[in-house]
Amino acid sequence: MDAQAKNPAPAPGLRVLLVDDDRVARRLLEGHVERLGYQVVQAECGTEAWDRIVADLQIGVVIADWMMPGLDGPGLCRKIRAQLPSRPLHVILVTARTGKEDVVAGLDAGADDFLGKPCDGGELRARLRVGVRSVSLERQLQARLAELQAALAHVKQLQGLLPICMHCKRIRDDRDSWQKLETYVERHTDATFTHGLCDDCLERAYLPRGAKTS
Repeated sequence: MDAQAKNPAPAPGLRVLLVDDDRVARRLLEGHVERLGYQVVQAECGTEAWDRIVADLQIGVVIADWMMPGLDGPGLCRKIRAQLPSRPLHVILVTARTGKEDVVAGLDAGADDFLGKPCDGGELRARLRVGVRSVSLERQLQARLAELQAALAHVKQLQGLLPICMHCKRIRDDRDSWQKLETYVERHTDATFTHGLCDDCLERAYLPRGAKTS
């Protein structure tokens, strides 16, 4: 298996945030993540990590140490889930605590996955791949939902009451400007108009008096 198949290209623009108060551990993890092709940002505590997450919308995966002074890994998870519930973020806790109670506590706090200490390169690659795929899919779903909501708003607008002049048949838009019916419809839908003549208008305007259309 070649390197490209083993390490597929990361999602463009997505960044990985590394959070650890141990600078040496953080730099080692940074080397692993960058070799896998991901953009990396760092924070040395949970509070700094939170500020970076809020400021940088391209952060999609957070790899945070469990034990940190102040805001620890589980505390950061709880804050993310409570205050950014709709933000696609995949949080991986790094810990040597592998007991069932610890795993349950981490999941209850909002963690998506775990990495053991010391970090294994193969395991890191696999878990990062899962996290990036999850975040990318969620972002795509959110974008698609926004498109569908915009389309639905268009449909509702066209189904509502439209002010139309009873004489010239122009329509008043939301900027209080009167437009031709075909202009309004073309601007608010994918429809385009082709012009023709109905039988009544053809008879009234173009045929000799008394002549009939076939």
